[in-house]
Amino acid sequence: MQFRARTWFFLGFLGCFSMLAVGAYFQLVEEMEPCPLCISQRIAILITGLTCLIAALHNPMQKGVHRYAMLGAVFALAGAAISARHVWLQNLPPDEVPECSPGLSYIFENFPLSETFKLMLSGTGECADVLWTLFGLSIPGWTFIAFLGLATLSLYQLIN
Repeated sequence: MQFRARTWFFLGFLGCFSMLAVGAYFQLVEEMEPCPLCISQRIAILITGLTCLIAALHNPMQKGVHRYAMLGAVFALAGAAISARHVWLQNLPPDEVPECSPGLSYIFENFPLSETFKLMLSGTGECADVLWTLFGLSIPGWTFIAFLGLATLSLYQLIN
């Protein structure tokens, strides 16, 4: 049995929704405050998930499927790049970790937008903290794998 593109896109949306639910669990139940890179990854997950949901609801013809697939892959690969940066920061020697920044609410209120985006994409000292692992991978490591899976799922639509 072969799935239609609409089903694959809906599965991508469910994957993104699940990732956001896990992030909310860690933040609200386990009380792990997300760092700037975590927030950036969540935004990438949200955008990738919305792309998949719109593609599933739209149910386009083959040309549209290819466009949604490319868009989903681009967003997922951007998220993978952010996750890779986060994993890199977590593996730096302690003396090379950047300084911690003020909280995100303070940054949004007092910094120019360009500086806020720079901090959210480059990371700060608190991004180097490893608060949870499973099988030796931190949350950003698992998120990186998930983004690669989402990109693969999107690109699969180009050959399906």
